[in-house]
Amino acid sequence: MGDAGRVLVGIIGASGYGGVQLVRLLIDHPGVELSYLGGESSAGKSFAQLYPHFGDRVNLMIEPIDLDAIAARCQVVFLSLPNGLALEMVPTLLAKGCKVLDLSADYRFFDLETYKAWYGGDRTDETIAETAVYGLPELYRSRIAEAQLIGCPGCYPTASLLALAPLMKQGLIDPDSAIIDAKSGTSGGGRVAKTNLLLAEADNSLGAYNVAGHRHTPEIEQICSDLSGHEITVQFTPHLVPMVRGILATVYANLRDPGLVREDLITIYTAFYRASEWVKVLPSGVYPQTKWACGTNVCYLGIEVDPRTDRVIVISAIDNLLKGQAGQAVQCLNLMMGWKETLGLPQLGFYP
Repeated sequence: MGDAGRVLVGIIGASGYGGVQLVRLLIDHPGVELSYLGGESSAGKSFAQLYPHFGDRVNLMIEPIDLDAIAARCQVVFLSLPNGLALEMVPTLLAKGCKVLDLSADYRFFDLETYKAWYGGDRTDETIAETAVYGLPELYRSRIAEAQLIGCPGCYPTASLLALAPLMKQGLIDPDSAIIDAKSGTSGGGRVAKTNLLLAEADNSLGAYNVAGHRHTPEIEQICSDLSGHEITVQFTPHLVPMVRGILATVYANLRDPGLVREDLITIYTAFYRASEWVKVLPSGVYPQTKWACGTNVCYLGIEVDPRTDRVIVISAIDNLLKGQAGQAVQCLNLMMGWKETLGLPQLGFYP
């Protein structure tokens, strides 16, 4: 344990957008002490060299990745790495007694064949992967609390699944009618230089990408299938919008009971998320904006029913780097340690 009995925490992959969000959250978290920052590309530099605005708040170097040293110094390890790297580290970290929260796709899937089909590569860690819990607290809270390994969800699945979960769980829709139209800010593409994320390319423009083939589609389908009890197929289309942070997902589905009205759905959603402090179901006729969620761990949900088409429309807004990534991982940590789910996480952003 660290000073004042705080839990010792490390981050592998601390220099990317996910890593820097984790650092910002964890240095102010009353239950933890940040004891290790690691990454190969930035090893040997101080964190303040990479992010000068942190100044003397973070007096840690970025160190090479040495799993034995990390396990000796950390009780909990966050992995904020590209897909395919965590699976090489997790078995060792778990064997040495660490709790692990992986922000990549490596441990999100119940069936590793699905992972291999969409992400490629071989897997020899089937036994360990079976112990991983999908890190969406609103749906798997009790399992997360008992877990040693968390596969933290993607940002698009988080926004989409929080919008869909009550409908799928309670059989309120024709499940195969679900269509997700989602839009993300450019930070969702990470900190690596990419042509489509250049200001000259992304600004003043709006476009879809990976249509009918985005890697988050099977992740959404897996959880929808788990909720509904049978195999579900959804239509998911992501878009890139010229802003830095935020995801807005608009979900459409055909209602099984055309007699349901908006107020019925708001009542159902409010009851479903009554124990979920990070989900805010908005009043009748109010629809969320990404700016409301920016800088927070909140998911805002707005609900509408179109009586002409007998469709429900659910609009979900999150900060892709917080509730869609690092904030949700810290929320999972709070559950794993038996702490209050809101501990150390921002509830209100800066507005406007």
